[in-house]
Amino acid sequence: MAAELGPRAMFVAGGTDLYPKLKRRQFEVDALIGLDFLDRRIDGSHVGAGATLADISRDAHLNERYRGYAQAAGLVSSPPLRNAGTAGGNLCVDTRCNYYDMSYEWRKAIGFCMKKDGEICLVAPSSPRCWAVSSSDTAPMAMALGATVTLAGPDGERDVPVASLYRDDGIDYMAKQPHEVLIAIRLQTAMTHSAYVKLRRRGSIDFPIAGAAVALHLDGDVVSGCGIVLSAVASHPLEAGAAAEFMIGKRVDEETAQAAAELAAKPARPLDNADLTHFWRKRMVRVVVEQAILAATRKVDSAVKLSGT
Repeated sequence: MAAELGPRAMFVAGGTDLYPKLKRRQFEVDALIGLDFLDRRIDGSHVGAGATLADISRDAHLNERYRGYAQAAGLVSSPPLRNAGTAGGNLCVDTRCNYYDMSYEWRKAIGFCMKKDGEICLVAPSSPRCWAVSSSDTAPMAMALGATVTLAGPDGERDVPVASLYRDDGIDYMAKQPHEVLIAIRLQTAMTHSAYVKLRRRGSIDFPIAGAAVALHLDGDVVSGCGIVLSAVASHPLEAGAAAEFMIGKRVDEETAQAAAELAAKPARPLDNADLTHFWRKRMVRVVVEQAILAATRKVDSAVKLSGT
């Protein structure tokens, strides 16, 4: 159906992000293709794309082996929306921007942006591209864990790394084919210590304005594998490769975590298109990365939801 209808159709699973955007006329389509049939099973490292974020956050095995992924799912939005939102949907959630995620009347009054109905990016008018930010909580954590996804389309199924799903573009942010359905997620078993720290103004409901996903593999007390991925500071989940490489061969302590956090913050380029000031969010990247590293090895009690005040 999706291949036949093309841009006139969209997939919908939980609809927690799609339906409000349809009401605001950010999407204009003729048909919605329901994905209620998707697998909802959570079995070891396998997560069906139809599994709800609430079920993921409560799953005992995920909390034991992939704690950061369960944490990330449990920090999405609010309890009612986690009961509806799905694993696959959160990986594919639309990018966000203060100039885009407003009512139709507001956007019309200020002048439409490049992402919908306009010709320029209102946050960076001289730029040829859209700078809307990636706001998924589970995507950076899945990337840090080295997860793969199964995509199904008219030509069959294929497995790809989660990292290859995204483009650094606020409009054309998904690299998969529009008619492909994400049907399953498989987490990497090697990374056995993980944590996700989310920065937002309130302790619930809000999208991230900076976040850090950390996954570690320890050989004794020495790091032998590491993934660090940032959320909400770019148009795609941003891998902090230099920081992850720095952690290899190190013992996790406050000094090491601080040094890695400094490296991780360097590629972050938040703009003034999300909540709170972008220069403050840039400084806070160091804080969330440091806390996520320590939380992954339980040097602190848990990932912390920081206040923006």
